[in-house]
Amino acid sequence: MLEGLPPNNAAHLIRLVCDEPTARAVADIVVETFDPAETAAAAFEDEGDPARIKSWVVEIYFGQAPDEPALKALVAGAAGAAVADRLEFGRVAETDWVAASLNGLQAVRAGRFLLHGSHDRRRVKTNDVPLEIEAALAFGTGHHGTTRGCLLVLDAILKRRRPVRILDVGTGTGVLAIAAAKALHRRVSAGDIDPVSVEAARANAILNGAGPLVRPVLASGLRSPALRNGAPYDLIFANILAKPLRLLAPAVRSVAAEGGDLVLSGLLARDVPGILSSYAAQGYALRRRIDLEGWATLLLR
Repeated sequence: MLEGLPPNNAAHLIRLVCDEPTARAVADIVVETFDPAETAAAAFEDEGDPARIKSWVVEIYFGQAPDEPALKALVAGAAGAAVADRLEFGRVAETDWVAASLNGLQAVRAGRFLLHGSHDRRRVKTNDVPLEIEAALAFGTGHHGTTRGCLLVLDAILKRRRPVRILDVGTGTGVLAIAAAKALHRRVSAGDIDPVSVEAARANAILNGAGPLVRPVLASGLRSPALRNGAPYDLIFANILAKPLRLLAPAVRSVAAEGGDLVLSGLLARDVPGILSSYAAQGYALRRRIDLEGWATLLLR
């Protein structure tokens, strides 16, 4: 489980060894509280020590030195004072934080999509749509409930129709754009506000043989002409956060085809009513909802 956008200069690390529910609770509260452009959290099973085979590890990365008392108080509120007292504060050398957090994580399956690293290529089956995503300084490795939820919705959409014009807003590492491009053999428009994400998505598209089909651009929402010129889109992904999703509702509708599908994620359960209201005002209705790891993915039409 990976949550948040990585700070490009992540040099401060907080580590905690605990059980799985605690690990998920701590990672969730950190991502809910801090700016996702400055903080990232990863939770994963500790497979390196046989004595800790059922233990999980939480790693929290900051670009700037965190306020230790404030962070301890936050964790204490979510998981108890005893857990907060076990937090280990330190620094890390300049490295790829996602590479460290992906250590030991397994391939992720979502319908016929299989998202994996190079070490799991052997897991790809004949009818799979493989998505090889190596660690990168951008959000969207697939080990997060929002990304997997979007892939599951895409898999369901492809069982009933084949979209022609596809857009991925806030593409991150490009997982969703690459998945659609490989499954449909069509060009997919993609953009992200973060230049690191744009470069990561381009590299991942090339790695997956989708370079000619996925050429992400630097864009704030839908302001880029490169994205608007591809309209009308009959399939749009936006896996970002609740506030920008609400603000984007009119712009999304302006580039959407009549009857097109809209896949939204990056939402906590409490965010869903507000999002549905914002998009209902644009003529959208809920068709399906998937909840994974405390995050909601919505299919609107």
